[in-house]
Amino acid sequence: MNKCWVCGTTQNLESHHCFGGCRRKTSEIYNLKIWLCRYHHQIVTDEKDKELVIQIHRHGQRKFEGEHPELNFLSVFGKSYL
Repeated sequence: MNKCWVCGTTQNLESHHCFGGCRRKTSEIYNLKIWLCRYHHQIVTDEKDKELVIQIHRHGQRKFEGEHPELNFLSVFGKSYL
């Protein structure tokens, strides 16, 4: 069952790419997405909680490195978040 990555609710969920902007398409290719409730998705999208955004980036990088050990995260995304 899907739940909000932050608070754990199963209500009003929205898919969120771990890396947006110019890295959004690459996030899509490697399925680097999490579920967020509408409230937390808005906070992250508006970048009102910078620490939460950093945590999501780190989670995305760890997931990528765990699922694709043959690839170099820095080469694919151009920046390390760890």
